[in-house]
Amino acid sequence: MVRRTDRVPGFAVEALRLLVVLFGAGAGYQVADRLGAQRADGLLASVNGLWLGAILGAMAGYVLGGVVARVTLRSLDKSERALDGSDAEAVLAGAVGGAIGAVAAGVLTWPLFLLGPPAVMLPTFGFLVLVAALFGARVLRTRRSSVLGALGGRGAGARTATTSTLPRIVDTSVAIDGRILDVVRAGFLHGRFLVPAPVLGELQSMADAGDETRRVKGRRGLEVLETLRREQGVELVALDDEAPAVAEVDAKLVRMSLDRGVALLTLDTNLAKAASLAGVRVLNLHALALALRPPVVVGDDVIVNLIKAGKESGQAVGYLDDGTMVVAESARDRIGEEIAVVVTSVLTTANGRMVFARPAGLPMGARR
Repeated sequence: MVRRTDRVPGFAVEALRLLVVLFGAGAGYQVADRLGAQRADGLLASVNGLWLGAILGAMAGYVLGGVVARVTLRSLDKSERALDGSDAEAVLAGAVGGAIGAVAAGVLTWPLFLLGPPAVMLPTFGFLVLVAALFGARVLRTRRSSVLGALGGRGAGARTATTSTLPRIVDTSVAIDGRILDVVRAGFLHGRFLVPAPVLGELQSMADAGDETRRVKGRRGLEVLETLRREQGVELVALDDEAPAVAEVDAKLVRMSLDRGVALLTLDTNLAKAASLAGVRVLNLHALALALRPPVVVGDDVIVNLIKAGKESGQAVGYLDDGTMVVAESARDRIGEEIAVVVTSVLTTANGRMVFARPAGLPMGARR
């Protein structure tokens, strides 16, 4: 359903394997030489003991090289996920990071050539430089804002980045609710959405539940995530459970958000409060819904200054402070007065909201 981030690049595996093969060949040659293998003459010159040792070493390096390369790159993947808190990848930042890593590794590891023969030390040196370059590229690519901010004396980039630009961990309530799709399609959220394995497990458990209501919610949540994955400008990434020692799903999300330096996207007000107290950046869709609700709702009492007659008989028109038109029924005789009215309905049109009301104290449906 979602893209995973632990795929090992084939070219990197083969490059590291080649270096291990060269190391094995050099080591085999040196071992054969130390054991007293002699050079052969004539027809046997191509299969003398020294070269046989090099060939056996290269074969062992080929077998072990793939394992060593994959283990090394998976370790780098884990490091990348741990540092993943940036808003986008940058080729230039990766190139600079790789160059810095390679130079640093070269400076620190060149004394290896003083410890052994070049045939053995050169592949070792190349292996370490390549690993350092890959790690440096990933670090600067995923945390370039923090690094550049620190180099510029402005502090960590995470402190200057706005919450909405951070990758965000999606909780179960957001998937079930489904309004996240409207928010994304309206252009208010984009980029990387992180879906932890505990959230997927919770949704799957609900989708398989015996209770019809829970089953519908679980299936809707999975469908929302699948639809979100296909939205333009959205990258949906599945995460493993990175807090296995924590029992509660909500606590896992808070822990993962803190470890990764990302935001938490939720509709659960209590979770939002707890996460905020723990230092997590929170995107609370419930707070967004409250901020976008109409200035008045049915049943509210408001004060309005009636300034003109309405289109229908008995109507008078006034405006709220934000410019919302209020049509008061049975109030034409009160034009020019500031009166209290009770909201009976709110109509949203292409030009804004229109509020219908009746004078306070006038029964519903009564006319003057």
